[in-house]
Amino acid sequence: MPEVNSKPVAVQMLEITEHHAGQRVDNFLLTYLKGVPKSRVYRILRKGEVRVNRSRIKADYRLQVGDQVRIPPIRVAEREAPPGPSPRLQQLLEGSILFEDDSMLVINKPAGLAVHGGSGVSLGLIESLRAARPDQPFLELVHRLDRETSGCLMVAKKRSALRHLQDEMRDGRVKKVYQALVCGRWPKGMKRVDVPLRKNELKSGERVVRVDGEGKASVTHFAVLERFDRHTLMEATLETGRTHQIRVHSQFAGCPLAGDDKYGDEECNRQLRQSGLKRMFLHAMKLQFKGPDGQKLSIEAPLPEELSHVLVRLR
Repeated sequence: MPEVNSKPVAVQMLEITEHHAGQRVDNFLLTYLKGVPKSRVYRILRKGEVRVNRSRIKADYRLQVGDQVRIPPIRVAEREAPPGPSPRLQQLLEGSILFEDDSMLVINKPAGLAVHGGSGVSLGLIESLRAARPDQPFLELVHRLDRETSGCLMVAKKRSALRHLQDEMRDGRVKKVYQALVCGRWPKGMKRVDVPLRKNELKSGERVVRVDGEGKASVTHFAVLERFDRHTLMEATLETGRTHQIRVHSQFAGCPLAGDDKYGDEECNRQLRQSGLKRMFLHAMKLQFKGPDGQKLSIEAPLPEELSHVLVRLR
């Protein structure tokens, strides 16, 4: 358990730049005052101890460029910094960038790397990327991929880009296409799975998603790319973006994802391990979207070699 110290902080005056413009002041403070209990942050807001341009503000006030934010003296719990990413990991991530401009980047996320720290993971992709780019003031995930899923992942370099890309995703204007190997022969004519999904948390803290009539609407479009004796290579396009959506919809269709320890088929997974499959066969192959500058982009991540080799052995 890392040692926790208590560090006194004097009154601070901060000027808001474009990187935080548009952000709610409560969310800004929760990030800036890491280690301070959430209840304490909202209390100093309610009592008017936080001021913007010398005026009291509410928690939902949206910051603007040039705003002067006064933060009162407050003790911040200071933890030992977790170990940083290895030079090898930093080099791997920089070499995995598929697209980059002034406002965003798309990276080919390696399988086995969580997108962010937490739940027993001290260091994720976004923390590693920030460590590799100490001069980059703003780097935020636009969306997420499961730890075992590889492929296209968007990262915003400006808050305005983050808002734009998340709005595009929410309105269904980002096309996300995956490649997946499933166990069994995919049912002929099944091109669309439209069943609601509900996220549950077990006592252990593990998240499990199930088909549930009271869940959220969830739609995946499927197309067969190649049929094998006992497996099928699929293309899956998301119409909605629920947690574990492709994994649960494939299971619902009777053809669970190859290598999926949570929703998969144990015997199928065992046989595929003999063919060299050491992970879940799910790869975020393509993203199509309009960038923050209005440019239409189509970005693809090649299928990793370890997955290509499995297909060669199945042929």
